Amino acid sequence: MPGSVEPLDVGVQIPYHFRCPISLELMCDPVTVSTGQTYDRASIESWVATGNTTCPVTRTTLTDFTLIPNHTLRRLIQEWCVANRSFGVERIPTPKQPADPATIRTLLSQASSESTHVNSRVSALRRLRGLARDSDKNRSVIAANNAREVLLSIAFSNTDSDSSELNHETLAILSMFPLSESECAFVASDSERVRYLVSLLFHSSLDVRVNSAAVIEIIVAGTRSPELRSQICNANGIYTGIVEIFNCPLAYPRALKIGIKALFSLCLVKQHRHKAVSAGAVEAIIDRLADFEKCDVERALATVELLCRIPPGCSAFAHHALTVPLLVKIILKVSDRATEYAAGALLSLCSSSERCQMEAVTAGVLTQLLLLVQSDCTERAKRKAQMLLKLLRNSWPEDSLGNSDDYACSDVVPF
Repeated sequence: MPGSVEPLDVGVQIPYHFRCPISLELMCDPVTVSTGQTYDRASIESWVATGNTTCPVTRTTLTDFTLIPNHTLRRLIQEWCVANRSFGVERIPTPKQPADPATIRTLLSQASSESTHVNSRVSALRRLRGLARDSDKNRSVIAANNAREVLLSIAFSNTDSDSSELNHETLAILSMFPLSESECAFVASDSERVRYLVSLLFHSSLDVRVNSAAVIEIIVAGTRSPELRSQICNANGIYTGIVEIFNCPLAYPRALKIGIKALFSLCLVKQHRHKAVSAGAVEAIIDRLADFEKCDVERALATVELLCRIPPGCSAFAHHALTVPLLVKIILKVSDRATEYAAGALLSLCSSSERCQMEAVTAGVLTQLLLLVQSDCTERAKRKAQMLLKLLRNSWPEDSLGNSDDYACSDVVPF
């Protein structure tokens, strides 16, 4: 193995011992394993995660998988980066070290101890929340120490006013973790626990409301039992509380993200979708559609299509002046999945209302549909587009089909 340096395209040479033996890239977080060899943390963790139990360099068995930060080497690399800044080398940041499992266990013990003062328990939970927020690695360490079971026990053990801050901090942490089916059932099977979560949707603090909505979404998504899912969705006020989150300020994008995730999960239960419509979900989605991030637009359009499958939902969307123009405008602008959902929603709306057909034509749906059937989108989206073209055949202006070059070259035959 060479012991000097190797050239880079940028005209600067990286000392060999600054490179990770696995990735051959400059190390950002050098750690030493039990054999004395140093690797970049991400590379050695990936090596071990794929089932390898040996040191990549020495090929000897790793007797201990503890990774010890090599602070000296990291500082030398940082100094080298600074010295070569003129070559475009950026200084590697000082990495945050993963949470110590012993510290996690101590914090969980302190938080769950009823003999400990409430303020101390809240302080322990805040430290846990900070660690969980720092990195995926920390969340893995926390989850590995039975944290979810402990946190669920704290969150629902006492719901009076004296312990409200304790419960709120606990829910904030739970909102960052997926729950197992049994853990979801622990909440979903108890109407009092569900009722408590719903009550928090109307709390004065937006953070508390959003965290409660996040936990509700996790529980609904993780509950396989149709009966339990229906029981959650049937909770009094749950749709109203979720829809109210859509009124959050633009400066709080997490609220919109959590709100649409929760609403979508609830609307997957068909028998209670009418409650979403009654709670104002239609207006909330359409009015805030332009404010969603890309992945959330997909989920919002999926929710629109779900609600359009029931008469009250279809009617409510049809009567909103912006529904059809927005769907036509967005149909090809987000993703294949969004296209499919938008086309499905338009198909439902135009099938139920001649007025929606005229609105769609006026908004330029003809061009959009012709582009759609010629694109690389999903077959289901193309099928919906073709069905919509057939449905609207009597609504086109007289010269639209005959003079459309786009139509002539499409794979849709005139009806």
